[in-house]
Amino acid sequence: MPYGYWGRIARVDLTSGNIRFEEPGWQFYRRYLGGRNIALHYLLRELAPGIDPLGPENKIVIATSVITGTDFPGSSRFTVAAKSPLTGGYGESEAGGWFGSELKKAGFDALIIEGKAPQPVYIWVHDGHIEIRDANHIWGQSIGDGWEMLRKEIGDPLIRVLQIGPAGERRVRFACIASDLRNFCGRCGLGAVMGAKNLRAIVARGTWKVPVYDKDALQELILWFGRNFRKNPGIVEKQRLGTALNVLPLNEMGLLPTRNFREGSFERAERISGEALRKEFLLKGEGCRACPVACKRVVRGSGIDSRYGGPEYETIGSLGSNCGVGDLAAVCKANEICNRYGLDTISTGVTIAFAMECFEKGLLTKKETEGLELRFGNAEALIAMCEKIALRQGIGDLLAEGSWRAAQVIGKGAERLTMTVKGQELPAHEPRGKWGVGLGYAVSPTGADHLQAAHDTSFDCPPNPEEEYTYIDVSDLWPFGIYEPVPAEDLGPEKVRMFTFLQRWWSLHNVLDLCIFVSAPEYRMTGLRHLEELVRSATGWSVNEWELLRAGELGITLARVFNVREGFRRQDDWLPERFFETLKIRDREKKGISKESLCQAISLYYLLMGWDEEGVPYEWKLIDLGVPWAVDMLRSCRHGR
Repeated sequence: MPYGYWGRIARVDLTSGNIRFEEPGWQFYRRYLGGRNIALHYLLRELAPGIDPLGPENKIVIATSVITGTDFPGSSRFTVAAKSPLTGGYGESEAGGWFGSELKKAGFDALIIEGKAPQPVYIWVHDGHIEIRDANHIWGQSIGDGWEMLRKEIGDPLIRVLQIGPAGERRVRFACIASDLRNFCGRCGLGAVMGAKNLRAIVARGTWKVPVYDKDALQELILWFGRNFRKNPGIVEKQRLGTALNVLPLNEMGLLPTRNFREGSFERAERISGEALRKEFLLKGEGCRACPVACKRVVRGSGIDSRYGGPEYETIGSLGSNCGVGDLAAVCKANEICNRYGLDTISTGVTIAFAMECFEKGLLTKKETEGLELRFGNAEALIAMCEKIALRQGIGDLLAEGSWRAAQVIGKGAERLTMTVKGQELPAHEPRGKWGVGLGYAVSPTGADHLQAAHDTSFDCPPNPEEEYTYIDVSDLWPFGIYEPVPAEDLGPEKVRMFTFLQRWWSLHNVLDLCIFVSAPEYRMTGLRHLEELVRSATGWSVNEWELLRAGELGITLARVFNVREGFRRQDDWLPERFFETLKIRDREKKGISKESLCQAISLYYLLMGWDEEGVPYEWKLIDLGVPWAVDMLRSCRHGR
């Protein structure tokens, strides 16, 4: 019998209502392991290049991995992927919580959703069975109200719900997907894909225990984590302050995006910090299934609905400092609105910041904003714009297309004010102080993404032999021949080489659907050796570090194949002009990234990845990675043909 997986994938055709079950062999699961690799296998083989991301031809793949459903901390994540309506390329987003484990316990490793329902529906998955049910009564409801209606209708308080809100129904190009109420597949606009399919929700309930090969070995790993995680200062601080712990350190470093990335420090950073959030608004901290890290925040306050949790660092950076808003109550309210309607808080905040700069420069006027003073620091305008975007009202209808598309309509140089890569807005990490993050933004297959690789500042100083668990340490990279720290503001060969290893490693997290907050290389807990043991105890396979990193590389390469088929080339792997300019930091300045250095770094990165000068993977690389079926997909794409 299989261990770590069921060997069963469901295909749901919303157009016809047909539901089929497929049973890939063990080789499929060992080659792909899960997550992004399973998603890319189906999307590449079944989507024709050039399809409309919001058309019925697009497909959504929801995938788990061979460790999903175990009780190891951080293993509750899952992957959702489709062609992105925001970038036009590969779209992928992960979330934690409980849904992934519940889908696995219901007897399925993945769902493939295709077609378009003639009217709103939801999918009900439970213990080996799948039904398509009417969702007309839920359509138009908020995320929270829809969640409560589904719980009441099914009559089981233990169901787990993956759903969109009104923003996804209206096909906002950066609409997200909510996992229950406080976890989100935020990026790439995948909520709009669900909305275009008239798919409101997927509800899962499972009572089956996922088969595990070596229960004792798995239990020992879980106990090891429980005994040691409090020794890690980074994890302890995340328990205390959540991801908002980053606000003050990044502000001090001059790397807190402020006023549409024009500045690197915010004069009111203390007012929107993790410390302020804990003191003034914190109701409780909570975690995902089987995870003691408990990095999530739940906030309370006048007019704030606590059902939707609280803001993460990315939300505070995007809706707060990047919009010049130092009112933490307003940031919490804006976060709640985004979560209630189903908006990606990163793209929402960065798009509003773009609009604020357009207003400041006279590219947008009160006529377009219907009298709204859309200026940096205007908390009321921030809150109003979140709702207008979600409901596509007034100027919100244009901004719901994303800042890059909105800039094409506004014109008059607005394009230079968009902080996007491949059409996706940048997260709240300033690349002018983390040049490897800048490289990651540029080459990311999903558009700007801060989770392409561990950040430079974790590897720019030597290890401390007195600290067993530290999250600023290069020693985890010693097995790859990387022995010395590399400066954060560097894009030389050593940095690029380090980046390629780190990118493979972090890609592996999206293959195994494992949270980075419990794992190396940035949080020195679960290293590659532990991942070997984890996969081995779950499946019985004798995997090794080489095989695991190759699985991570496979995900990067297949995502590249997807984008190359859609017409992406080297010119798309670039940063907005602003990041080559000087960054203002209080009473000092920081130089911008060197265009020449970035260009050389990208060329070397392509070579190290086995891609040609345009970023097209060589045939030998695809054969080497065990996916010869992908070769024919690229023959007509070589050198742009």
